[in-house]
Amino acid sequence: MDRESSSDEEEDRQKLIDQNERHGTKSPKHSTFHMDDDNEFKDRIGNARRLGLPRFAFNKRYLFAIFFPIFIIIVYFTTDIRSLFQTSVSNVTFDSSDSRMRESELRALYLLRQQQLGLFKLWNHSFVNEANFDFSSNPNSTVASSVNSTSSFTNSSPVLHDRFSALSSSALLEDLKAAVLSQMSLNKQIQQILLSTHQSGNYPDLGDNVTDPSTSGYASLDRCRKVDQKLSERKTIEWKPKSNKYLFAICVSGQMSNHLICLEKHMFFAALLNRVLVIPSSKVDYQFNHVLDIDHINKCLGRKVVVTFEEFAEAKKKHLHIDKFVCYFSLPQLCFMDDERVKKLKSLGISMNKLEPAWVEDVKKPTKRTMQDVMVKFSSNDDVIAIGDVFFAEVEQDLVMQPGGPLAHKCKTLIEPSRLIMLTAQRFIQTFLGERFIALHFRRHGFLKFCNAKKPSCFFPIPQAADCIVQVAERANAPVIYLSTDAAESETSLLQSLVVLNGKAVPLVKRPARNSAEKWDALLYRHGLEEDSQVEAMLDKTICAMSAVFIGSSGSTFTEDILRLRKDWGSASLCDEYICQGQLPNFIADNE
Repeated sequence: MDRESSSDEEEDRQKLIDQNERHGTKSPKHSTFHMDDDNEFKDRIGNARRLGLPRFAFNKRYLFAIFFPIFIIIVYFTTDIRSLFQTSVSNVTFDSSDSRMRESELRALYLLRQQQLGLFKLWNHSFVNEANFDFSSNPNSTVASSVNSTSSFTNSSPVLHDRFSALSSSALLEDLKAAVLSQMSLNKQIQQILLSTHQSGNYPDLGDNVTDPSTSGYASLDRCRKVDQKLSERKTIEWKPKSNKYLFAICVSGQMSNHLICLEKHMFFAALLNRVLVIPSSKVDYQFNHVLDIDHINKCLGRKVVVTFEEFAEAKKKHLHIDKFVCYFSLPQLCFMDDERVKKLKSLGISMNKLEPAWVEDVKKPTKRTMQDVMVKFSSNDDVIAIGDVFFAEVEQDLVMQPGGPLAHKCKTLIEPSRLIMLTAQRFIQTFLGERFIALHFRRHGFLKFCNAKKPSCFFPIPQAADCIVQVAERANAPVIYLSTDAAESETSLLQSLVVLNGKAVPLVKRPARNSAEKWDALLYRHGLEEDSQVEAMLDKTICAMSAVFIGSSGSTFTEDILRLRKDWGSASLCDEYICQGQLPNFIADNE
């Protein structure tokens, strides 16, 4: 049966071959996507059925599509894929780790260099500290004589010297603490950078194991913080004057700042003698009512303790007579008054008895006096007395120089700028300076000869002064400096070009000329005070007194009055100092 079937198939195949040969032409080639016509397609299907072939024909593409996935599965289960790439991945990881380590080492070396420079700077600064220590322990030294001669301010120099010595010591200690803290911070950064190269996901953060010794709250140390004035330790006396007893104030030495200091001392004398103080007339002295708030003094005391000359004249019914004129100073002349000053007083209609000395006292070598000495020599039953200029007087300096002064009152200070000046200063600061700024009083006009007459000089070359200012600016971390100066434009321009911190210039801001577009000075303008030189000077003082840090000029009473205001207002800083304090000018010209 099988044979018959096989012979039939061979017979059919032979017929097909013969049939193809008889056609005599080759069938046309068809592309892969060519569709045969219906008759040809049907003939092929019929032939395929007759041959018993499957319904679809296999080709190479079908075989590849079937066997390639099978090959992938076999390879996946029989081969470790990770081992094929193990070497290359480890090489990449090694290269990345090595690069990180080199980068960390370079950063660590940079920080070590910074630490070395910081320590070197601290080492150099220690020599200055040593000089300051010698200066503090030996007030008679050459350097001490420079500071003690402040503004010919010999009357307060011992107390002022002691106070600034204490402040300088505190400032130096704070600088030392800040420098050590800075090096500790750098050390921690170096440790963290070096350890960072050993950190990975499989290990804890090694930087967490970097521990610091306790800094006792100095992590946010403000090197220029406010000075504790210890107001609870303040000692005062009461000022309760008799309403019909007067002390006529006379101040003739120097400029406005000297007169304000003289006026403050007159207040102390008036309190000791239980008298009302008469403020000098603007015809013989400055127009104090333009720069001072006289009513403020009476309000702070809670009673009438000072009167203007006009009020005094009204009370005396035009009978202006100084009943007793006892001079505190007898040398170089009585009451430190010349004939011209006496004539001015008489031009006001004031009559007076003959001037007489209380004792032998020279303004160049004042004697330290006590309150008892004053009360014994100057107490009197006369209605009106005068004692002359007391700017150089040295009476109970510990009391006079303490914060708030020697008198009991309910305010921060008695002698302060007028309300108009205070508001104008605040508006200027809000407009140009902001909360944290340095104030610099840079006295230059007429100061060269004055300072060079001292031993040693207090007049510094601008490059040296600029270097000192930059050091203070670095400690204070303030973005701007207010400049109060009488220097020429050539000097201030050079100074500005040299005041550079970390490659960036620190702006020196001066009060601009009047501009109607700016409103910070509108109050002075409305009251007709915008061109008053004394008002402008007091405005400068007020701005400086409100600064975060103050740099003054040794030898200037303008600076001393600013320091008084800062002390009384509680704005004094540990960084307050004179320009190049503790240094000598690196060049001094010969005398004439």
